[in-house]
Amino acid sequence: MIGFLVALTIALIVLAWFLNDTPAEPNPAREAATAARLRPVGDVFAGATGAAAQAAAQAAAREAAAGQVAYDGTLDGSVIYSALCSACHTSGAAGAPKLVRGEWAARIAQGVDTLHKHAIEGFQGNAGLMPAKGGNPALTDEQVIATVDWMLDNLQ
Repeated sequence: MIGFLVALTIALIVLAWFLNDTPAEPNPAREAATAARLRPVGDVFAGATGAAAQAAAQAAAREAAAGQVAYDGTLDGSVIYSALCSACHTSGAAGAPKLVRGEWAARIAQGVDTLHKHAIEGFQGNAGLMPAKGGNPALTDEQVIATVDWMLDNLQ
């Protein structure tokens, strides 16, 4: 009698298993979250194939950056100065020289090319700190040079 009940229980369990074995519907939100967690952080480039892939990735990055030029690509130094540079160069924050010739004398003595380089690449010296491109990496080098030249032309 016990053997019959055990066999009946096992048969009912197997029957229920077959009847309820339907695949679960995928949850798109859960699948997207899983894919995001498993996505690689970076790429590995090796050999000739890797060099070509790396060159293509750099070209795509340059193309994406080209569409993100600050201030519509204007080379009007007064526009860029008013929107970005005046915050520090009006108040003297972080040691930034105001548009007063006396505060720029030591910097001008280093040469205009040095001023351009420090404005583009950034510079930290004893007198203060100049973030690269004024803290706006979307500026082109030409925009930074035009703004520095405008500032030098408008010293009081």
